[in-house]
Amino acid sequence: MLISIAWKNVWRNKLRSLIVVSAITIGLLGGLFYLAFSNGMIQEQIRATINHHISNIQIHNPKYLINDEIDYTIDLPQNKIDAIKKLSGIKAVCMRIKSPAMASSATTGTGITLNGINIEDENSVTNLKGLLKQGNYFETKMRNPAVIGSKLAEKLKVKINSKFVITIQDVHGNITYGAFRVAGIYKTENSKYDLQNVFVKKNDLQKLIGFPRNKTTEIAILLTNNDSTEVISKRIMKLFPAEIARGKIAVQTWAELMPALKLMNDMTIQFTFIFVIIILIALSFGIINTMMMAIMERTRELGMLMSIGMSKLRIFLMIMSETIFLSITGGTIGLMLSWLAITFANSHGIDLSNVAQGLNALGYSSIVHPILELKYYILIALLVIVTAILSSILPARKALKLNPADAVRTDV
Repeated sequence: MLISIAWKNVWRNKLRSLIVVSAITIGLLGGLFYLAFSNGMIQEQIRATINHHISNIQIHNPKYLINDEIDYTIDLPQNKIDAIKKLSGIKAVCMRIKSPAMASSATTGTGITLNGINIEDENSVTNLKGLLKQGNYFETKMRNPAVIGSKLAEKLKVKINSKFVITIQDVHGNITYGAFRVAGIYKTENSKYDLQNVFVKKNDLQKLIGFPRNKTTEIAILLTNNDSTEVISKRIMKLFPAEIARGKIAVQTWAELMPALKLMNDMTIQFTFIFVIIILIALSFGIINTMMMAIMERTRELGMLMSIGMSKLRIFLMIMSETIFLSITGGTIGLMLSWLAITFANSHGIDLSNVAQGLNALGYSSIVHPILELKYYILIALLVIVTAILSSILPARKALKLNPADAVRTDV
């Protein structure tokens, strides 16, 4: 009975109630979409980093992580790859010989990271072939082919079939030179990565620097499910306990390799969530103001209810119920519209091509797919309920302070 009366009271002044409900709806829609947009940007960066750059898990010699020299290697890498591939959840594994080097053209030069790769294995991990914008993926008979990033091509002012020189230190510590030709030019969402990374055939690099065939500097592991990264990382560690104990290899996840990206992910969610809470706090003042106005208009009515014996508890619960109904109505509509808007934007993507260059320089994709997990909808729904309850306390207390004798004589 009390609930029914409270619901009817909410809509006695339809215009005022609709304005409050609309304010809550628009506030939640804006807040949740901003949360989903920010989350989508960082998740897109994490996805690109995992799928195109570092994969989920990498194995190195611990000394290589401190000083990335080719002297610090992993022994018998193929045996390790064969063992890792037997684990469930593994999508692809590849090995790389990585070393700092200098790339020079007829016009300029710059520092790079040279990656000696097995062509098919690398493509299965990073989809390097799918990232090509020009040329081909080592599908050429040219001597010493290389695949370079679009930013590096711009800096060196080279194009397909152009020759450039790699200056690198061999395994004996001597400086050596090698002439390579551009077979393909790739482009990722990260301009810095495109500027720094050059891919060549592993055999070509081994010949150039005299690198042993039964060693490598990096093993990259791509998983079928990113959420299982920590679990599978621990399983891989159990495969090589002796070498890990002797400090021969180190197994690291993408979050350990790029802690700044992990921190950015956590901070983005926290900051945007705080923004949503601020919106709810601001909306609560509007709710309180609306209910205070409603009580002032119904002063005589409330006085009569008290005079005929309605308890203060029932008055309190009635006012609280009206406030909660008002908030939950706006909250429910806001959550539903937010889900629809986020779902639509996620499936179609938001094209930010006009500022693509700036976003790529920061490592972000120019196509953003807003995304929000179910737990955040549930958490926001709980916050709306908490906000409604807190907002109802002041108006309800105001109603309880009315003197029945004075209230019935009030003409509003």
